[in-house]
Amino acid sequence: MSTRAVSRTLILSVLAVLVLASAAVALEVGQKAPDFTLAGIDGKPVKLSDLTAKGPVVIYTFIQAFTGT
Repeated sequence: MSTRAVSRTLILSVLAVLVLASAAVALEVGQKAPDFTLAGIDGKPVKLSDLTAKGPVVIYTFIQAFTGT
């Protein structure tokens, strides 16, 4: 698997986690996201801190892409 594919999967997974958890905890602009680990598409763990160590991480939401609307 390419790093780009793993990053894309991680971003989509993060999006899902953020959408599900957004009602419980919301970050303010400028706050750092808590570190977490998710399985990449190859099954290996990928940590947010490992990605941010390489540079900025951008999470883009496109909520309507996964709905019937």
